[in-house]
Amino acid sequence: MLRAKRHLAAVACTGFVTLLAGCSGGSTVDDNAGGDGANAPTKVSAGYVSAIDQLGLPAGVEAGYFDDQNLNVKLADPFPTGVDALNALQAGQVDFVQVGTPAIAATQKGLDLVLVGNYTGSASRRSIDDTMAVVAKGDSGVDGKDLKTLRGKRVGVSEGSINHLYLLGLLKKAGLKAADVKIVNTEPPDMAVALKSGGIDVAIVWDPFSITITQQVAGAKEVLRGGEYIPFVGYIVTTPKYAQEHPDVVSRFLTARATADQWMRQNPAKAADSATRWLPGIKKSVASEAMTHNVKQLDPRFSACNYLALDTVAQLLAAQGKVKAGFDVNKLFRPGPILKVMAAQPKLFQDLPAMPASAKIQDGYTFDRAAAEKACPS
Repeated sequence: MLRAKRHLAAVACTGFVTLLAGCSGGSTVDDNAGGDGANAPTKVSAGYVSAIDQLGLPAGVEAGYFDDQNLNVKLADPFPTGVDALNALQAGQVDFVQVGTPAIAATQKGLDLVLVGNYTGSASRRSIDDTMAVVAKGDSGVDGKDLKTLRGKRVGVSEGSINHLYLLGLLKKAGLKAADVKIVNTEPPDMAVALKSGGIDVAIVWDPFSITITQQVAGAKEVLRGGEYIPFVGYIVTTPKYAQEHPDVVSRFLTARATADQWMRQNPAKAADSATRWLPGIKKSVASEAMTHNVKQLDPRFSACNYLALDTVAQLLAAQGKVKAGFDVNKLFRPGPILKVMAAQPKLFQDLPAMPASAKIQDGYTFDRAAAEKACPS
């Protein structure tokens, strides 16, 4: 019954893009749910950024997977960036958020965070970046098969974000340095205009922007996608205090998210439908294409490969002066909750690639980069 109510609430929002944020905030189950004698659902607040790779949270709410875990999840209005999401978490406005690379700088600035699960990435290999793409103007001369053609180009990225790291990965593969290109700090929503006006020659960005740019800019084309140049990272984040005081809630939350991830992996077309209801302005055709790439990175598990991914990202950012060097990934990871879910609900992960035996971890694991590099295939 709860699942049906949640679905109807979401459907009622369909088509009203400007009101979508308000609909999401009011789409939780009734506060008096469970009045039939069952335990009342635990109230939880959570936030996400309006991006295709973060869809699992609102899609899980819509499908009722949190209801199944007896959680009454209230969604905050979508955050514009991961930094905004982390600020809301620190202010106590939400209990969970989904954040990637901004967690590193936030921790170094004093925010108290722990990573309890993934929303995107890979626990079975070192690098994964299928949701990243290079979009170039037709006359730019950039060839995805010859990355040296990036030399001298004006490249639009969001400095310090995952697309910036993807560029660094491409340059390293080509034997180029950051100084060999002109980096133009550009937010994803502005890249189409920048490409059209000639402000940049190349846009490097995540879905769905890589797809929409080719539709909006005449002659623009995707010249490269993915390629395992960097590890894509995205985590389910809470505070140490919340994780310590509500361990059962954290486990149930992660179970619901893992269920939503498996549903999306197995039903990408339906997941694309859900995206049109939760991601303002996204067209069905764009959502469908983006979802084919997104499902490849929906791995909620933790292994040594996830520690290695974050350490790699931290080193790349430090080399560019975006974070301090010497970041200790052990301080952020709290693997116990997701390891508990993995052990209790193995069917939720059975369709994922097998983790290398040497990459499997236990609660209390301490990261060693050399050992992790040997354990995780490139």
